[in-house]
Amino acid sequence: MKMITAVVRPERFERVMEELENEGYIALTATEVKGRGEQKGIKLQFRGRTMEVDLLDKMKIEIVVDENEVDRVIETITSAARTGKIGDGRIFVIPVEKSVRIRTGEIIS
Repeated sequence: MKMITAVVRPERFERVMEELENEGYIALTATEVKGRGEQKGIKLQFRGRTMEVDLLDKMKIEIVVDENEVDRVIETITSAARTGKIGDGRIFVIPVEKSVRIRTGEIIS
């Protein structure tokens, strides 16, 4: 099993969720986070003043899938989240040794 963690723009989050659901991936965790990448934040004009925003709002999506489904999930997320601009996000793939369903105690490895 692998955990796929995707950090995407908040405005693309609903689209990513819809596409994952269309592909049959219902179970996931989503978290509002702040972060920055290569763009190192942005500069905004507000009431005639320039403000630097160092950490930007992002959405983090975590989903655990079988190893043979990783490429399909990555393609689904990438196609739904891509705008072609800096700050589109990042996807990480991490090995999962074990998963335990709390309700039943079932161990999935």
